[in-house]
Amino acid sequence: MMLITLKNGQKEFENGLSPLDIAGQLSQELKKNALCARVNGEIVELWKPLHQDCTLEILTFEDDDAKRVLRHTASHVLAQAVKKLRPDAKLAIGPAIDNGFYYDFDVDEPFTPEFLKEVEKEMGRIVKKNDRLERFELPRAEAIALMEEKNEPYKVELINDLPEDSVISFYKQGDFVDLCAGPHLPSTGKVKAFKLTSIAGAYWRGSEKNKMLQRVYGTAFYDKAEMEAYLKAQEEALKRDHNKLGRELEYFTTVEAIGQGLPILLPKGSRVIQLLQRWVEDTEQKHGYLLTKTPLMAKRELYKISGHWDHYLDGMFILGDPYDEEKECFALRPMTCPFQYQVYLNRQRSYRDLPMRLGETSTLFRNEDSGEMHGLIRVRQFTISEGHLVLRPDQLEEEFKGCLELAKYMLGTVGMLENCTFRFSQWDPENPKGKYEGTKEQWDEAQAVMGKILDHLGVEYTIGIDEAAFYGPKLDIQYKNVFGKEDTIVTIQIDMLLAEKFGMEYVDADGQKKRPYIIHRTSLGCYERTLAYLIERYAGAFPLWLAPEQVRVLTITERADEAAKAVQAKLQAEGMRAEVDLRNEKIGFKVREAVMEKVPYMLVLGDKEVEEGTVNVRTRKGEVIGTMKLEEAIDLFQKEIDSKEIK
Repeated sequence: MMLITLKNGQKEFENGLSPLDIAGQLSQELKKNALCARVNGEIVELWKPLHQDCTLEILTFEDDDAKRVLRHTASHVLAQAVKKLRPDAKLAIGPAIDNGFYYDFDVDEPFTPEFLKEVEKEMGRIVKKNDRLERFELPRAEAIALMEEKNEPYKVELINDLPEDSVISFYKQGDFVDLCAGPHLPSTGKVKAFKLTSIAGAYWRGSEKNKMLQRVYGTAFYDKAEMEAYLKAQEEALKRDHNKLGRELEYFTTVEAIGQGLPILLPKGSRVIQLLQRWVEDTEQKHGYLLTKTPLMAKRELYKISGHWDHYLDGMFILGDPYDEEKECFALRPMTCPFQYQVYLNRQRSYRDLPMRLGETSTLFRNEDSGEMHGLIRVRQFTISEGHLVLRPDQLEEEFKGCLELAKYMLGTVGMLENCTFRFSQWDPENPKGKYEGTKEQWDEAQAVMGKILDHLGVEYTIGIDEAAFYGPKLDIQYKNVFGKEDTIVTIQIDMLLAEKFGMEYVDADGQKKRPYIIHRTSLGCYERTLAYLIERYAGAFPLWLAPEQVRVLTITERADEAAKAVQAKLQAEGMRAEVDLRNEKIGFKVREAVMEKVPYMLVLGDKEVEEGTVNVRTRKGEVIGTMKLEEAIDLFQKEIDSKEIK
């Protein structure tokens, strides 16, 4: 007998039963809806026999791991369908991703939307057949021979890249076989609801040097009604997608001759970012930050000191030959820390000088892969509210708390905090490919200190292994775009290594020279990414204090033109961003256009308003506030601006 620990206690079961057998003994409903299992923390397939005492969870679609298993299986169904319709297609990779899955194919003729409809029908036939997914393993030579026989060169390449001691496994469903580590559903019939959503180009392994493949995206659910609700939500999300809406409202554009990941901020987008930058700099000044302005590039020697040359060279834009030590070589900066350290190093520092809080509106450059580019969220040149705090060890928790509170205040003010989550990003102790600087003891100490601070501050976080910076652990504040893709928007990092590399010291109260700690942090993160998220958050209808155009003055007849210009001048004199529409168009048309352009307030002037010296106030939501003196309207607007109210 085996002793199985379940959520609601412990029970004994016969040796050799599978999770599916156990699910049936617990509940037929559970057996019906089971997709996979978690045994001692590892995701396994339902048919895997259990031969020893363990902790077991039967997983249904409500569990994220079960979602991934179902969607991974759906990607195999997609691949099988494509191979049935296009036997010439070469298979690349097909993982589950957030909210769906994709599969990459090498084909001579690009896929079309019409072809995807055929693929969906074929997938339906495969699901209806309900073929069992069977796992088998092969020695390396036999695995390569099998994939060569099936003319699958990408699979052969993947097998050759596996470590020598790897288990090479395959999954078979019907007459279709695919190289895969698993796990999977018991059968194709469990993929009850699916939809192919789009086609895109994708370089093999994300490198422009490799061939462009056809990537088919899709999503899958266990319940059709749930999938329909998701697809409807996606339609709504598309309306808010900054990459679409931001262009339509003329916040930014891209130009092929300039390059991918290098957006042009149009006047509206430039104005919003200017407002954010001024607010951040003024707020940081009130919190004791000293403003710096450092170069956009440096010689490779600076990056060699910091370690970026060894750990980040592929992500940098290099000016010169990086391998010719006889000639000067520069690089555009991917971060500001080694530059700001020079401010600290400008003269000898005392313990009384600490903490030193340095802030900078920094333009940075990172050579991201072309496949990673997306609107304003992931770009190659961006501007960030960067800062570094140099401090004594006894100041670490208080300063970390200050960084976190400042970030939460700023994210809360712009209306984003409620959708944020926190991730404690740690190193991978295995340190693959020498990614991390420092010793295990140094990392253990830094992570223990940071964990204690986070717990003491009551921060609820997840742990991200292998997500740390190469020099230290960090707290990442995560935010999801309208499609559910998560990115880091703000980060706070503890660094116990780079001060030594740069020879940073302070004279302590006992007269001894000591090493400071460093906190790397942002307060609002990357301005371009923040703008993207704000466009999506507000569907382009920014709060009044951030709106690039706050008020538009509209005339009913030409007789009101001069009065309208005077109203605009008065608003601008009060520091408000106001435009005037004097076109010979009907007032209804002018109002609708202002609403479509998300202008917060409209002031309508006709003969009556001109005669009485008043304005008729309307909002983009269709509200008619009514007629009032201009001074009253200005007071109304100013109170909303000062409060940074979100309406």
